[in-house]
Amino acid sequence: MARMVRQSLVKFDAPLCETIVDTPKPQGREVLVRIERCGLCHSDLHIQDGYADLGGGNKLDTTRGMTLPFTLGHEIAGVVDEVGPDAPTGLIGTRKAVFPWIGCGQCRDCLAGDENLCVKQRFLGVSIDGGFATHVLVPDVKYLLDYDPLPVNQAATLMCSGVTAYGALKRLVDRPRQRNLLLIGLGGVGMMGLSFAQAMFKQNIAVADLSPAARETALKNGAAVAYDPAEPDVVKRMLKESDGGFDGVVDFAGNEKSMAFAVSTVARGGKVVVSGLMGGQFTLPMVQWVYKRMTIEGFMVGTLAEGQELMALARAGKIKPTPMKEEPMADVQKWIDELRAGKVVGRIVLKN
Repeated sequence: MARMVRQSLVKFDAPLCETIVDTPKPQGREVLVRIERCGLCHSDLHIQDGYADLGGGNKLDTTRGMTLPFTLGHEIAGVVDEVGPDAPTGLIGTRKAVFPWIGCGQCRDCLAGDENLCVKQRFLGVSIDGGFATHVLVPDVKYLLDYDPLPVNQAATLMCSGVTAYGALKRLVDRPRQRNLLLIGLGGVGMMGLSFAQAMFKQNIAVADLSPAARETALKNGAAVAYDPAEPDVVKRMLKESDGGFDGVVDFAGNEKSMAFAVSTVARGGKVVVSGLMGGQFTLPMVQWVYKRMTIEGFMVGTLAEGQELMALARAGKIKPTPMKEEPMADVQKWIDELRAGKVVGRIVLKN
């Protein structure tokens, strides 16, 4: 039997190790994909740690139900090597991006098309083995997306950082007031968001990040203005320059400081979408919430339909590629360490 190589989590809060196992045989409508590229995402770090930060010294245990060794990685693109008996044989040899946010397929949320909300989810690289490997078993052919003529790196990253940024921004599209927009946090998802926002909105887009390199990259990639949240009196200046604050704010960092910054810069009647998972706790005086008439919505990943919408936009040439760096799959732990240290601008894409 053929063998597959994986970069596996064998112990929480410890480096990944190479493991070799039998290549799985697809059943039913399952598909075996030979992985060409897999993007590295900040949420991979949380899964490796085994917890998410709840603030105040509290942690959310993310290890329950997980069996080690486990393969992380959910931004996957590759070639169909084998299909189950109920899947079309014509798929073999085709190049596809893989939508990883897969539900049970039977609950209320899944039947409504919201598989990303499924409590019995089968997210690739999160609850079932993912893409830091030579192969991945995909539960159904419907999760394979055509991406030609896009570069394979761009196609892979669209399925997580892409669909997360797209879905978060989509939550602001129907707002009655569309004077301005602020994106906070310019990691891989935030940079994607900047690219998509230019295709989705007419107004100028402001960004904010602590990193001078990230701010400079954003300005080169279409941001109208870039703010340093650590600058003294920066909020006062932003409120003045934006004529009272921003109608739409997306917080791609999702920590205590970024949320406090978002709420202080959102306009009265505006909306904040929180899409980062850096963690911590956030509190807000009720009077301020009511006085500002603000909306705050949490958002993680999009639906399969949103993944298809985004892929169609990208294939039509309406989205500029974001900064990416290609590295060998075997070096994944090195790049996890670099990402953890805040030394990565844009997205790392791992290559087999």
